[in-house]
Amino acid sequence: MTNKTELVDRYFAMWNETDAERRRDLIARTWTEDASYVDPMLEGEGRDGIDAMVASVHERFPGYKFRRTGQIDQHHDRLRFTWELAPEGGPVFAGGIDFGVVAADGRLQAITGFIDQAPAMPAAE
Repeated sequence: MTNKTELVDRYFAMWNETDAERRRDLIARTWTEDASYVDPMLEGEGRDGIDAMVASVHERFPGYKFRRTGQIDQHHDRLRFTWELAPEGGPVFAGGIDFGVVAADGRLQAITGFIDQAPAMPAAE
């Protein structure tokens, strides 16, 4: 399996990348073609869907960055890690935990996110 820290670091780099071309490259290196992401407010299917989802977060929260806040837990093909979202130099806006499935090639197959801390926002339909 790919080094879990490298994989999760690429995952956060993808979330924080504002250049669309560089972000698509990170997505290709981080996610399988048929990957999926889902949390209470967002979802993306396949690399194009994940790219569109991340772009929408940049539109809604310009200047905000995601960062890992704890250790990465791993067993078999599963990962778990915590994160937070904050503007550069500002207070934490949201935080949560993501659970991932890693494919045999070392890329992410799926992420399911849970938000533990956030202001009231409408859920995804």
